[in-house]
Amino acid sequence: MENKWFTISVYSENNVGLLNRISGIFLKRHINIESLNVSKSEIDDVSKFTIVVHTTEKWVHNIVGQIEKQIEVIKAFYHTDDETIYQESALFKIASGLLFDERQIQNIIKEANAQIVTVSRDFFVLAKSGRRNEIDEMHDQLKPYGIMQFVRSGRISVTKDVMQISAILKEF
Repeated sequence: MENKWFTISVYSENNVGLLNRISGIFLKRHINIESLNVSKSEIDDVSKFTIVVHTTEKWVHNIVGQIEKQIEVIKAFYHTDDETIYQESALFKIASGLLFDERQIQNIIKEANAQIVTVSRDFFVLAKSGRRNEIDEMHDQLKPYGIMQFVRSGRISVTKDVMQISAILKEF
């Protein structure tokens, strides 16, 4: 089996220590978590972990099975990139002088559909949402001009198919 990108969605109670136990499951198998996001879900009092890994389907299937054995976990799913709609966000902090002195910076912002979040005397901040490769491309274009700071969020994702998590919760 070949390695592919998988998005794991974990619905759980919001309890202390669960994140540590979930990350331990990946650690034991020497699988790197490429992206991690935890937020409220569409269901009251239920959290959603969105975890991105690059591994085989066999491994991701086994990992999801182990995650579901955690007592606070209600249900876990995994999906390929083709089965989800996903985004990431990034912030770029760049020296202010470049915004006015380098015409190419303005072109990069426009072509990437990025937004200027704030401008100060010393720096300006750009926000870019999109796929990982779009953010990487913008990073590569801005790097020669000097990026003062860069940060990227974890993936956020919804499935293309209907998720029956609400029906599963009613069974409990």
